[in-house]
Amino acid sequence: MDDRDDKFEQQFKKGALEMVLLALIARRRTYGYEIIQQLGKIGAPLFSSTREGTLYPLLYRLEDAGLVAGELEATPGGRAKKYYRITEAGRAALKRRRAFWLMYKGCIDSILEG
Repeated sequence: MDDRDDKFEQQFKKGALEMVLLALIARRRTYGYEIIQQLGKIGAPLFSSTREGTLYPLLYRLEDAGLVAGELEATPGGRAKKYYRITEAGRAALKRRRAFWLMYKGCIDSILEG
C-alpha cells in the first residue's frame, strides 16, 4: 500500500465514523472509553485504531449539532463520566445517513462489479 492508499482509507474512515458513532449511541447510552472499546471489538479492523484524539472532537461536534446529548454522571470512585445518548434529531440524521450509505454502497458495488 502506498501513501495515497493510506490517505484514501483514513479519509474514508473519518467520513464514516460520525455515522458509526450515531449508530453505537443509538443502541444504548454510553461514554467515550466504552465507545473506543466497542470500536475495537466490533469495528475491527477498520475502526480499532480510533483514539481519544479522534473520538472526542467528533462527539463534541455531534453534541453541538444537537444529534447527541451528553450528561455527566458521578462514578463510585467519585470521578464523573460523560454519558451520551442519541436525540430525536440524531435518530433522524442516522436514518438519513444510513439511507445515503446504502444508496452509495449499492452504486459503488454496481460500478466495481461492472
